[in-house]
Amino acid sequence: MSVAFTKEESAETASETQLPDRPISPHPNLVTPAGMEVLELQLKEAQEAYSISQKLEDVNERRRQGALPLRDLRYFTARVRTAQVVPDPTAFDTVSFGSTVTFSRDDGRVQTYRIVGEDEADPKRGMISFVSPIARLLMGRPVGDVIQASGQEIEIVAIS
Repeated sequence: MSVAFTKEESAETASETQLPDRPISPHPNLVTPAGMEVLELQLKEAQEAYSISQKLEDVNERRRQGALPLRDLRYFTARVRTAQVVPDPTAFDTVSFGSTVTFSRDDGRVQTYRIVGEDEADPKRGMISFVSPIARLLMGRPVGDVIQASGQEIEIVAIS
């Protein structure tokens, strides 16, 4: 709709309230059961925030306040719709999606990460995406395997 037929202050104001979509990964949308719960919660929160913004009387403020929740609503709707829930692993002979893997590096560091979906990934909390370079190297390998990563040897010491 043309800005001439709205109560917008200007075309510039209208463009400020239309945020571009969040990028969606081309990879399969694999998620753990816990990750699916988080996606559904984030979708609900976006719906609630958008609903609250739509109750504002001033059209410009309504659009400004609704821009971010609307963008999140589009994103989380797509992510929930395309999510492929992968059950937690029941066998721990090799690293797989949902596994927690502990490995040691040449420099003596020992690190533990759970391999999860892209939306769940948070390295600071010990969760890495299954499409990350290190996760790709670890997937399908058993305890004791040694792999090369970033010029270092990495040995898998535990899988749970």
